[in-house]
Amino acid sequence: MSGTVYENARIHTLDPDRPYAEAMLVRGERIVAVGDLAECRDRAGGGARRVDLGGAAVLPGLIDSHIHAASYVRGLDQVDLRGTASLDEALTRIARHAATLPPDAWLLGGGWDSNKWTRPVQPTRTDLDRVCPDRPAALPSIDGHTIWVNTAALARLGIDATTPDPAGGQIARDEHGEPTGILREAAADAAYAVVRSPHAGDLVAQLRTHLPRLLAAGLTGIHDLDGQDARAAYETLYARGELPLRVHKTIPATALDEAIDAGWATGDGDRWLSTGPVKIFTDGALGSHTCLMTEPYDGEPGNHGIAVTPAEEFERLVATAAGAGIAVAAHAIGDAANRMVLRAYARWRESADPGAVARLRHRIEHTQHLLPDDVPLLARSGVIASMQPTHCTSDIPLTTRMLAGRGLASYAWRSLLDAGATVAFGSDAPVEDPDPFFGIHAAVTRQQPDGTPPGGVDSHERLDLDTALRCFTEAGAYASYEEHLKGRLRSGMLADFIVLPTDPYRVDAAELREVTVALTVVGGVVRWQR
Repeated sequence: MSGTVYENARIHTLDPDRPYAEAMLVRGERIVAVGDLAECRDRAGGGARRVDLGGAAVLPGLIDSHIHAASYVRGLDQVDLRGTASLDEALTRIARHAATLPPDAWLLGGGWDSNKWTRPVQPTRTDLDRVCPDRPAALPSIDGHTIWVNTAALARLGIDATTPDPAGGQIARDEHGEPTGILREAAADAAYAVVRSPHAGDLVAQLRTHLPRLLAAGLTGIHDLDGQDARAAYETLYARGELPLRVHKTIPATALDEAIDAGWATGDGDRWLSTGPVKIFTDGALGSHTCLMTEPYDGEPGNHGIAVTPAEEFERLVATAAGAGIAVAAHAIGDAANRMVLRAYARWRESADPGAVARLRHRIEHTQHLLPDDVPLLARSGVIASMQPTHCTSDIPLTTRMLAGRGLASYAWRSLLDAGATVAFGSDAPVEDPDPFFGIHAAVTRQQPDGTPPGGVDSHERLDLDTALRCFTEAGAYASYEEHLKGRLRSGMLADFIVLPTDPYRVDAAELREVTVALTVVGGVVRWQR
């Protein structure tokens, strides 16, 4: 088999031994050679297919290390409340969408952010009842840690004034003790069960239809943080030969016992569908005022957030999972949650088998707000910081208002890298747009799309382009135990790469959000082409 020579290109390999090349030879799903044109043609021999890329730029395929792809594709068919500027605008969109649904359907969707409304008031069930009185509605907030439901949904879910708050959750109540329609953290579990059920549509069909959107953005691999329904859907697509990109699928904490009984371990699977760590929530989110903070929220004495999984239980789960060969990915946003996780990981290392310590790569998902002393601690512990750069820029108004003067290391990817930590980037879609170039722009500029603030927020944490790309490539590969297979373009690696009409190394940082993809190749096969 002579293979295919991709030539007349500016190839950025991210391989320090040979950072640049003009041609690449691919046979089957592997890269055979990367170098100058004569070298690649000689290796190919006679009869090789030649693809002239017309001077385009080539990068290794990008990896989203934290995405909820099932939630993302479902949301494309539901009411989208992102960008609404007021409660009234949100209700108008909801009413319009409700009119398109059959009589017995739940109204689903979400993405609202009351922090950004002109009047930042928490919505209520009575607000929702005005436009959706006759069908149940469940609408997650943009951060996914709060669900807004109407009266019909509360009745379906069996939640009333007598329902106690669950451990790690909160049912918001009015002055009479009646639920307001806002369910936070674990209190939203029953509503999320509906959001992730067949009420939301045929997930296999939705993934088949919409995963090409991720390919079009330059993603050749994802780490999916959704539930077991998503795993089953990926398995179905894979069995049918319809899975177009590589998936590292995490295990929800609720399925840990099932995974152990089935003998799953992190890294099991193959190059297309593999088992990831177990995801455990330790706190909530800043926008919902539920991430776990050392200091209370301003104006909310006594509210330090919600410990979704208390420290003692988290330590037990780490030991249980690791004992079965399953790494842990801890959701931690607040500084207190991050410290709790790091201490738990440290105690596990002290007592664990050295082989397990060497083998398992624990993670912290988000790693948003750290106490400064915890930056070097995270690096020394070998924990992977799984971060989403666009959270930093989307949250600028929120963090400026809520965290000013606290002395935290917030979205501190430069400090973490300088300390020696592995930082893997993702999007957290559908919370943010899955386009990785939006994340690259945020990592490099730390500015919102309009260029504010000048110089970026905490400008000392900005990255250069090369480093930002490595966080979207080789760090993601390392986090899925596949650094020997992908993340760079060199001989022997998987032929996962993207072709760009504009070279991101030749544009101003402000223009990185505008970079588009012309061709996406996964395993040597063109999976998407503009």
